[in-house]
Amino acid sequence: MKKNWAFTLFLLSFLFTVAACGDTSEQIDKNKVENQQTSEEQVETKRADAIEDRSGKVPLDLKVADNPAFPVGSKVKIYANHMDGMEGAEGVVVGAYDTTAYSVSFRPTDGGEEVKHYKWVIHEELEGASGDPMEPGRELVINTEHIPGMRGASATIETAEEGPVYMVDFTTTTGEEVKNYKWLVEGELVAP
Repeated sequence: MKKNWAFTLFLLSFLFTVAACGDTSEQIDKNKVENQQTSEEQVETKRADAIEDRSGKVPLDLKVADNPAFPVGSKVKIYANHMDGMEGAEGVVVGAYDTTAYSVSFRPTDGGEEVKHYKWVIHEELEGASGDPMEPGRELVINTEHIPGMRGASATIETAEEGPVYMVDFTTTTGEEVKNYKWLVEGELVAP
């Protein structure tokens, strides 16, 4: 009888342990899902931060363009492909400024792959930029966040384009509304 009692106790203990392991396995799966959701929320936050930077805020020392080809309120058609659905989209100019626009190459601060020939970062968005336009090959730190991982990255100037830059509201060819897109240069816009 004592052996049966000991065996029963052993069996109950074993079953309790197995049941507890099942709960642990479920808890591990639950933790994985929660961690994945947290990671997705962080990515969404980065995307939201990038969109927030397109809030219409421009550098304080940026000069409004005196005589732009496309004054504020002008309807335009975009001939640039900085993002999916941009080329061929129609929009409205919401800002026109006199400055120099640069295409730059940089390695994002969030560890992503190197971005080559990113268009456009303007003179006032580069730390240490002063006076005349910067020459190709010059390295400066980016002080804006058009895309995640941009702010604080060391950038190499690839090209410089003097003249008005434009901030534009538009709807992509895929139907996405974009507000305060920064930046487009005159050669990337035409009247519709």
